[in-house]
Amino acid sequence: MGSKNKLKRFAENETFSNVIQPTREEVVADFEFKGKWSSFFKNNNPIVLELGCGKGEYTVGLAKLNPNKNYIGIDIKGARFWRGAKTALEGGLSNVAFIRTQIELVDELFAEGEVSEIWITFPDPQIKYKRTKHRMTNEVFLKKYKKVLKPNGLMHLKTDSEFMHGYTLGLLHGLKHEIVYANHDVYKNEGSPGEVLKIQTFYENQYLEKGKPITYIQFRMTD
Repeated sequence: MGSKNKLKRFAENETFSNVIQPTREEVVADFEFKGKWSSFFKNNNPIVLELGCGKGEYTVGLAKLNPNKNYIGIDIKGARFWRGAKTALEGGLSNVAFIRTQIELVDELFAEGEVSEIWITFPDPQIKYKRTKHRMTNEVFLKKYKKVLKPNGLMHLKTDSEFMHGYTLGLLHGLKHEIVYANHDVYKNEGSPGEVLKIQTFYENQYLEKGKPITYIQFRMTD
């Protein structure tokens, strides 16, 4: 994407009512909506996150399927989720928001037990050992997710990476978390949840065209 397009999208994001772009200092100090997301959405509906949301395709897709839930996409790259934010506004989806910030700050954005579900869709698997700390399902991140999730809140991992799928399954088994459903090829096996099959991102379609299997894990974190 050219720098002019990025600048144009950054400027447009500033005008979108469904985009929040706090500084890191504002998030860490006392984020204005932490524990108060009902005031942003003007309802008490369940909150569902998409972390590393990219273009926001899953955030918007889920919001269309479930109008009685509020969806928030989080990503540091605002030029990417610009598309999702714009689509949501054009479609009159009042249950969608996007936050431009780092995923590691998720427990500063939401109060304990404020979130009902978390989706992680097609994250960078960070295969090199030195990059382990950046894997979005490592133990440090899981603790942050557990903090903001309601008791028995659901986690979803959808990825094209067999490595990420296997790494996460192994970690969940080791930590004795509850694996509700796991599948290494959701489109070739029966029983996959509808939300996993009905929504396909731009990159997911590319993977499918190449014959690459899409994996999925649904789990709960136990005490």
